[in-house]
Amino acid sequence: MSNTTINASEMTQMFLCGAQNLASNRAWINELNVFPVPDGDTGTNMTMTIVSAVREVSSLGDCTDMKTICKAISSGSLRGARGNSGVILSQLLRGFCKVIRDHQEITVPLAADAFDKAVETAYKAVMKPKEGTILTVAKGAATKARELADAGTDDFGVFIPEVIAYAEVVLASTPDMLPVLKQAGVVDSGGQGLVQVLKGVYEGFQGKEANVDVLLNPEAHADEEEESAEQEETRAKSGQELKFGYCTQFIIHLNKNFNSKSEADFRTYLESIGDHVICSTSDSKVRVQVYTNDPGLIIQRGLLYGQLGNVNVENMRIQDSKDPVFSAEAEKEQSEAANAQAQEQPQEEMPGKDMGIIAVAAGDGLAEIFRTLGVDYVISGGQTMNPSTEDILQAVDHVNADTIFVLPNNSNIILAANQAAAMDHEKKLIVIPTKNVPQGITAVINFIPDQDAEVNRENMTEEIRHVKSCEVTYAVRDTMIDDAEIHEGDMMAIGDHGILSVTDSKNNAAMEALSKMVDDSTELISIYYGCDTTEEDTLALHEEVCAQFPNCEVEMQFGGQPVYYYILSAE
Repeated sequence: MSNTTINASEMTQMFLCGAQNLASNRAWINELNVFPVPDGDTGTNMTMTIVSAVREVSSLGDCTDMKTICKAISSGSLRGARGNSGVILSQLLRGFCKVIRDHQEITVPLAADAFDKAVETAYKAVMKPKEGTILTVAKGAATKARELADAGTDDFGVFIPEVIAYAEVVLASTPDMLPVLKQAGVVDSGGQGLVQVLKGVYEGFQGKEANVDVLLNPEAHADEEEESAEQEETRAKSGQELKFGYCTQFIIHLNKNFNSKSEADFRTYLESIGDHVICSTSDSKVRVQVYTNDPGLIIQRGLLYGQLGNVNVENMRIQDSKDPVFSAEAEKEQSEAANAQAQEQPQEEMPGKDMGIIAVAAGDGLAEIFRTLGVDYVISGGQTMNPSTEDILQAVDHVNADTIFVLPNNSNIILAANQAAAMDHEKKLIVIPTKNVPQGITAVINFIPDQDAEVNRENMTEEIRHVKSCEVTYAVRDTMIDDAEIHEGDMMAIGDHGILSVTDSKNNAAMEALSKMVDDSTELISIYYGCDTTEEDTLALHEEVCAQFPNCEVEMQFGGQPVYYYILSAE
């Protein structure tokens, strides 16, 4: 490889190595989540975004045409983008590719131009850019690239490491730009993800070859991983320290469509918070095994695909081995017991109409609430499982309407929804910036089919501003946020603008949060309880809420959402 130019083949290998290095570090990036909640997913989102581009690039074979490769990188990342950092990464790639696509060789000055365009494109994609994020790190890299090019640097062997070094300096300064990062003791996770991509790019420049098969076909390595898992268990029994201590195993009895993409996405998630992953599908069952430090997250994600059987969690650090859980007899018993089937999305074409609605929700109960209110299509997703731009575009295909309102119901999905709106040229997509489920429900209630689209946009956007909400979950690490001292295992209520309460039980956390949310104007309090909350606990909370707020109407509904015990709203 020349040190002064990079051709299309070399650029492809550098890109693939960047993707592989990001994927290798996604679990670490996930742990940089500011809030100590079990849904840190920046590393996973960025990895799934870039792997979508890897898939398109790999389909080109030995293509050496720069324009074709750039189109694959841009298109694949844009459609596969999920989460705010994933969308921004896709825009950075898109902008970079816009500059280099018409050149068969990249020089340092051209690379500097591409860095500038990447940053410009990404900033334009964000309505209110915030410094101290991946955008700031990208801008720092571009600034250094321009400085080096203007100074006459023409050697990529000098250019790339200096750009990376400066990007790391900027990354280290992100806590000074965002106080919440400093208080949590972390740098920006999206910025760290971008740095890992750049480091992988440099490895590719130095001659490393990416193992694309591991990225795209992890199931093909299941036997190797199973053998490795057995070796890990042997290590555990010998008293050696383990990185991930809980061997988590179960079988999913599928009750909805589960294709190769679903399996790849599920495996990517498992690998983001564990190792030695086995995820194999046969008939209508998926066998799962993973070593992790948070088995609850694994189980919750599995519940999204169907009924679980043969669940076994073993602490490899302190327990002796047990009998295998995947016996044929046990599988048969669980299969016979798993007779509750979740309602599938309607696949037949709907009657044509002027306006339709798509909403994002995690949990069968929440999905049913939205359908009952008149939502045409519910995308399964939310915290820990942000749908991609492609997922939203596919949902749009199922709604036969000229104008479609999209309710992301999560602040980390709004950018992907906006990106889908920009990419769909056949239907008009209007994104209502709902940041949580209660806002989404309020938006639907205020949709009036007889009004035109713009009037509905204004009404729905205005009404969601009057909703106060919070979510109750548990802390996965010790930290200090919003001046609240938090310890692993504490119950927290996280409101629209930060931590509302930290206490020893989920019901206490909910009550403390409501005491700060409810005021004299509040008329309705809604409680949506999740899949890990019993009806008994929720009834106890309902009684306490009714007693403390006698002037409010109190509703209790099953949401079925993972991760969050309660979603609460006050209106």
